[in-house]
Amino acid sequence: MYAVLTLIRYKKRFIYFALLAMALHRLPLWLNRRVRFYKLLGCGKGGTFSQTTDWQQWAVLVVMDKTELTGFSDKASLHRKAFGKFIPGWWRLFGCQTETFLLEPIEGHGSWDGKQAFGELPVKSDYEGPVAVLTRATIRRSKRSRFWEHVDAVSNEMRKADGFQFSVGIGENPWLKQATFSVWESKEHMKQFAYKMPKHADVVQKTRKEKWYSEDMFVRFRVVENWQE
Repeated sequence: MYAVLTLIRYKKRFIYFALLAMALHRLPLWLNRRVRFYKLLGCGKGGTFSQTTDWQQWAVLVVMDKTELTGFSDKASLHRKAFGKFIPGWWRLFGCQTETFLLEPIEGHGSWDGKQAFGELPVKSDYEGPVAVLTRATIRRSKRSRFWEHVDAVSNEMRKADGFQFSVGIGENPWLKQATFSVWESKEHMKQFAYKMPKHADVVQKTRKEKWYSEDMFVRFRVVENWQE
């Protein structure tokens, strides 16, 4: 499996069309039989879980077989293979800036809307190079305040961590269905943050003990390609 994550930034005067795209772009993705899984996502401010929506930035994620995502020569040709013609044409029409990651899932656990979104994955692998990480969760309504009171401290800790390169908060619902996508110099750097930075390690323990989530997923990827505008 390969996953394609594209971040789309609209000009402020086109925010209405960004919102409209969240409805219109579902149909071509749903009709595309090559797409195994897809999500149209909003983005938060601050680079991680956030209740404050960034109305100019949005994201689209698709998962396809590797064989469907070969033979491309640049970002534009990858966009056509992953999203068809209509969606990239929409982005060009409104002068959007895009950043795209081509990702190979290597290990993980959990589910997204009850599905193994990235196929059957081992919990651990031998890969130790640069990684991207997707952490997503459906937060229980009764645990929402407990979750949000810990977010800022963990976010600040992540941005200061050795090996941290980039992160963005994405989600389907800014209060209950949230995800963070982050990129790290190596898997070891990411593990040092995840398990040894005190605030994050403390939150991991609390999420399990207090059962903050009704569903969660944690997936690590090898970054095959990354194109910025």
